[in-house]
Amino acid sequence: MKCPFCGSPDTLVADSRISDEGDLVRRRRRCPLCDKRFTTFETAEVRLPQVVKQNGQRAEFDREKIRTSFERALHKRPVPTPLVDEAILRIIQKALSLGDREIMSRQIGEMVMSELAKLDKVAYIRFASVYRSFQDVDDFRDVIREVSKE
Repeated sequence: MKCPFCGSPDTLVADSRISDEGDLVRRRRRCPLCDKRFTTFETAEVRLPQVVKQNGQRAEFDREKIRTSFERALHKRPVPTPLVDEAILRIIQKALSLGDREIMSRQIGEMVMSELAKLDKVAYIRFASVYRSFQDVDDFRDVIREVSKE
């Protein structure tokens, strides 16, 4: 690490401490040239995969789009926000755990449906009706039967 005071390319680590959560390392450093001290913080850089849309275009993974999907499906439903936050985190963790640089938008949609099915059956049906492009009442009836079996 380069010294921010004199620009020396070599600095020494005097002390390292891990945060209580375990996801951050705080390092006290000392420059042997100018003898000044400074602090650096080290975290893991985690990159979410690129989303490949149905038309083949690629876009950044956007957790706000997932949140919007949940909010629309859960509109006026009695589901607490912390449960929604946890569901979104599970989707992000699943996307990261795949270890791929790209993920199909279809996979994300399926993950959202899976989480909605656990949270609220009405919201699941709302989302499924748009996501699967329901054409008539029979499509709704089929999903309602599917949900009722669970």
